[in-house]
Amino acid sequence: MKIENIADLHVLVHTARGGTLTAAARALGITPAAASATLKRLEAQLGARLFERSTRAMRLTPQGQTLLDYASRAFELLAEGESLVAADRGALVGTVRVAAPSDLTRSALLPWFDDFLDAHPGLQLALSVGDRPLDVTRDEVDVALRYGALADSRPVPCASPAYLRRHPAPQVPQDLLQHNCLTFHRSGRRQRVWRFARNGQWTEVRVDGDRIVDDASLARQWALAGRGITLKSALDVQQDEASGALVRLLPDWDTEPYPLHALLPNGRFVPARVRSLIDFLAAKFAALPSHH
Repeated sequence: MKIENIADLHVLVHTARGGTLTAAARALGITPAAASATLKRLEAQLGARLFERSTRAMRLTPQGQTLLDYASRAFELLAEGESLVAADRGALVGTVRVAAPSDLTRSALLPWFDDFLDAHPGLQLALSVGDRPLDVTRDEVDVALRYGALADSRPVPCASPAYLRRHPAPQVPQDLLQHNCLTFHRSGRRQRVWRFARNGQWTEVRVDGDRIVDDASLARQWALAGRGITLKSALDVQQDEASGALVRLLPDWDTEPYPLHALLPNGRFVPARVRSLIDFLAAKFAALPSHH
């Protein structure tokens, strides 16, 4: 037998997403009994169990996971096709779900998102901001911007004038050992080893300080408040440098670039609206001055 009603697959998708039949029923505006009957009908038509049922949650079987992957892609393809047929001259419509680092969003992305939305009035932006590692598929994000090849941005050590009045500015990287260095987690790991180069020679400094945080924007806030030295992407602190709120340290030394890349859900169909945003941001980053 085969699936008789493609719409039944919505119950599979929403049960997997919400973890229970009740959650799926609520999302679809039907009763839990109807959702349960639909799922049983699907399993009977396919001759396979799609979920392992327990009192607390529904867990996908391997067969259920396979069907979910294809069903999700099919619905996204249909939505894309509908939007291109229904929309005026193929205008982009729908929601683009983006995750991005907090400081990068404030320093560069916000006005770019404004420009993109102005150019595509049929789109909605759902923005998730933070520095925690994200599971792109599970967290239902279309694209995650993460430091990690839209553009390279070299990190720069910086501190506030107030901090530098109390503590002489480091002249060589090893001087950082005498300073309160504000570190943060990137991709789940604390960034404690700072690498510097001059004349092609690299040196590593294992820094420490009294503040560690999992959100890089707070390390910047602490630096602005005179609490210590932090190593931040030049993109993230360009406005602070321009205003004099932060001073770039060790200007004669190079640092390793933080590559920035766009993560997409593996194997998932990428709608035109998402591709358009990535192309748009890539062009914006490419136009930045090369010293970033």
